[in-house]
Amino acid sequence: MGNYLEQRRGLILMSATRDFVSRRLHSLLGVIPLGVFLFQHLTVNYLATRGPEVFNKAANFISNLPYLLALEWLIIYIPLLFHGIYGVYIAFQAKNNVRRYGYFRNVMFLLQRISGIISLIFIVWHVWQTRVKVAFGAEVNFNMMNEIFSNTGWLIFYIIGVLTVIFHFSNGLWSFLVSFGITMTPQSQRAATYFTLIVFIALAYIGLRAIFAFV
Repeated sequence: MGNYLEQRRGLILMSATRDFVSRRLHSLLGVIPLGVFLFQHLTVNYLATRGPEVFNKAANFISNLPYLLALEWLIIYIPLLFHGIYGVYIAFQAKNNVRRYGYFRNVMFLLQRISGIISLIFIVWHVWQTRVKVAFGAEVNFNMMNEIFSNTGWLIFYIIGVLTVIFHFSNGLWSFLVSFGITMTPQSQRAATYFTLIVFIALAYIGLRAIFAFV
């Protein structure tokens, strides 16, 4: 009986440790490299505000980077797959009690889970409309995006999708700062709330300007 209990405690401890590590890795990947890639991707798209030639030049430069496919898998797709799949697991494991406790952070916790699901759907579709088509001979350029956004339905879909991804990143950045012990006091967490709000507004401005530059 004693050996059984010891084994049971050991398994529970291993499971808790594995869950702790997985959640930290999930949070870390959401900021590095995925957050960095989000900022880079929005910046390149923002170049569309300077005209089709400037955007096409930047897109062409990225498309011709050496070892591009390997870089995409290592920096984007593999981290995204882990972050997305594990994020869905967390979303369905979480116990939301917003109706009972309508605290600000409780609401943000729920919105983070919802925005994660929407973001995953949007990103998968965006990859299909752009990167997958490239494999079949299409070229990512100004005309491709202009054609997509000429459809009002797709335009609305992308506006919602981009804003949702930016919210998910910004709110996730707050959780990252807490999880890794960077903001431990109530004052620092309050400051982080304002900081992440500024990040959201700045990236939302860049993202929306980029979208409407293609229209």
